[in-house]
Amino acid sequence: MIRAVLVANRGEIARRIFRACRALGLRSIAVYSEADRDAPHVGEADEALPIGGAPASESYLNVDRILEAARKAGADAIHPGYGFLSENWRFAEACCAAGLTFVGPTPEAIRLMGDKTEARRVMAAAGVPVLPGSPGAVADLGDAERVAREIGFPVILKSAGGGGGIGMARATRESELQSAFATATRRAQAAFGTGALYVERYLERARHVEVQVFGDSQGTVVHLHERECSIQRRHQKLVEESPAPGLPEATKTVLLTAAVRGATAIGYVNAGTMEFLVDEAGPAFFLEMNTRLQVEHPVTEEVTGVDLVVAQLRVAGGEPLPWRQEEIVQRGAALECRVYAEDPAKGFLPSPGRITRVVLPAGDGIRVESGIGPDSAVPVHYDPLLLKLVASGGSRVEAIARMARALDGCAIEGVRTTIPFLRRVIAHPAFRSGMVHTQMVEQGAFNG
Repeated sequence: MIRAVLVANRGEIARRIFRACRALGLRSIAVYSEADRDAPHVGEADEALPIGGAPASESYLNVDRILEAARKAGADAIHPGYGFLSENWRFAEACCAAGLTFVGPTPEAIRLMGDKTEARRVMAAAGVPVLPGSPGAVADLGDAERVAREIGFPVILKSAGGGGGIGMARATRESELQSAFATATRRAQAAFGTGALYVERYLERARHVEVQVFGDSQGTVVHLHERECSIQRRHQKLVEESPAPGLPEATKTVLLTAAVRGATAIGYVNAGTMEFLVDEAGPAFFLEMNTRLQVEHPVTEEVTGVDLVVAQLRVAGGEPLPWRQEEIVQRGAALECRVYAEDPAKGFLPSPGRITRVVLPAGDGIRVESGIGPDSAVPVHYDPLLLKLVASGGSRVEAIARMARALDGCAIEGVRTTIPFLRRVIAHPAFRSGMVHTQMVEQGAFNG
């Protein structure tokens, strides 16, 4: 039985998990780095412990210090949030070895899906469609060239050791492959500790559509429908929504069926997301599985009425899923805009500093998940996500109108943010019509 939960994270996601803990009557425990000593999440938990210096390697990525904090605070469970150690199977294993409940999937599921080439193999064996590409990591540049010629250009080189849009490089023709290989190897080594790469066919003007799945320890797996995530920069999401606009019913059925089949094949437990690319011509292909709670989970919560974090805690405590598949329906529409401390005019460069003023919107259908307050520091050490604006309505048109008003009513001073860029996205005719694809930001569709 879970009574006390340590959240091995910071910012808005830590605050979100504390809220779920309060709903269940669980004691919440925060950890913080030296840079986050005065951060809002620290004051919201029932107890807070320091875990080290500002660099993540000394604090939020330091397994020993997190486990020691859990021991001192008398935690029964650890929720990793997203990012940091959330998809680190060794951390999940260490939690279990320390007698703690890891609020997430099994270490084996994390390990299996973290190995991207093995994940492709397992999904293909389960009947989930995968993109043409190398069966495993390529041995060297020559091997990558051979695979690329077989499957045809353009191709994308990806890290075999991790996902999340990190460590990728694209080659539209053979003459670009050498440079792309070097770039992807360097990025993969820096991000995941291994330069191993695999090659996939690159889909131009594809949509990025993902499916929320959830499993329990009794073997039940359900889906909670799909999310559209095509508005991205550097392969990382900026705007998400549910339902995916204009998605053909037949394509949606393929995605939902494939997602449940894939999660069932690996005995998946707790919340996870199956990500797909939907080709302009119609076919859908498995991209990766994120074995954790997603940043964009609120849009699913808004359209299904399900509290995913509460469900995570209950399932981690051994309870069965509280819903049958036919009970999980989409009602209305919801959008999420991620507000980052970044300068879109300078290629979305981070904009660290100190926030001097914050005005957050409110009103019908508006939800704010924030990790900041007035006078909050935005450190250079972490992801610069400040907050998430979520707007919901009875229709997509209503949700978009509410989001537009929310963005107009949101002000953050002291650092540059993505708010002006997000306003342009929401106002753009292509977005309003639902005609989106993953290359829109890169191609300058929303430039001012």
